[in-house]
Parts: sequence; C-alpha cells; structure tokens
Amino acid sequence: MTTVVTLLIAFVAFEHFYFLILEMFLRTKPKGIKTFGLKSKEFAEETKVLAANQGLYNGFLSAGLIWSLIIENQDISIFFLACVIVAGIYGAYSTKKIRLFYIQSIPAIFAVLLIIFN
Repeated sequence: MTTVVTLLIAFVAFEHFYFLILEMFLRTKPKGIKTFGLKSKEFAEETKVLAANQGLYNGFLSAGLIWSLIIENQDISIFFLACVIVAGIYGAYSTKKIRLFYIQSIPAIFAVLLIIFN
C-alpha cells in the first residue's frame, strides 16, 4: 500500500476509535452532549446504553482497519472501508444530518478509490 493510502486508512481508523470514545465514555459528559446535539443530560443518560453499543461497533470498524494495515491486505481494507461508507450513508439518511456523510463516508470513499486506482 502506498503511504497516502495507509495514512488515509489510518485516519478513518482513528476517526472510528474517536467515535468509540465519544459514544462509550463521553455520551453523558458536556463534550458528548455537545457533539451529538443532545437536548439534555437526562436524554443522554437514557440513551447511553444504545450509544455505547454504537461505540462498540465503531471500535470493530477501527480494529478491522488497523488489522488490514498490519497484515497489508487491501481486500480487507476495502471491506472495512465499505462498511464505514455504508454506515456514513445510513447515518446521514437516518439522522437527516448530511455532515455525517462528509465526516464518515468521504474519507473512506477516497481511500477505496486510491486503493482501486493504484
């Protein structure tokens, strides 16, 4: 893999590890409440188990991308990047927040395109 592809995959992996931290550990903290645009701390408390579950899945995506870099397997990278792309598309659609698509899917799309065309 080229350095640019490796860095882009690492960036996507870092993003998802950060999402894990936000969703699993910071959901009820001011940073989490602000990041997710939650209306109240009470709502954050009520939904923290659901958010932690989402965080765990983001951790799996991050781990899969890191694993693909360690073993230098582009097919595995493409698989996990495709999962990220689909998650970003669905997240943007279901929450009506298009920025989710840009934050989550666009870096993964660029990584896939670089893998395919290199």
